[in-house]
Amino acid sequence: MLANGRRADVVALGGDGELRIIEVKSSVADFQSDHKWADYLEFCDRFAFAVPQQFPHELLPGEFGLWVADEWDAEELRPAPLTPLHPSRRKAMTLRLARLAAARLHSLLDPGP
Repeated sequence: MLANGRRADVVALGGDGELRIIEVKSSVADFQSDHKWADYLEFCDRFAFAVPQQFPHELLPGEFGLWVADEWDAEELRPAPLTPLHPSRRKAMTLRLARLAAARLHSLLDPGP
């Protein structure tokens, strides 16, 4: 969960500390009815959409990255431009991701009563 209460579909942390958010849109109706993705932009260095192959790409804003994905694979068609995060936001996001990952690993290894 992001500091603004939103939940991004995919958040990735690169080895260099770069944060990416990928918003998955399953259909045109999904894209047209859900505009929460704009609330994710201030929490990543790069933002992209992932859509199915038949999705009309011209509907998506051109200033963001574009991935085409199916059940087994994904291909980056348009790289997401870099918009560097402020160092304090990067630290907060990295810690948030680390805590989430640790909690998920703990629940797998020690499900408890």
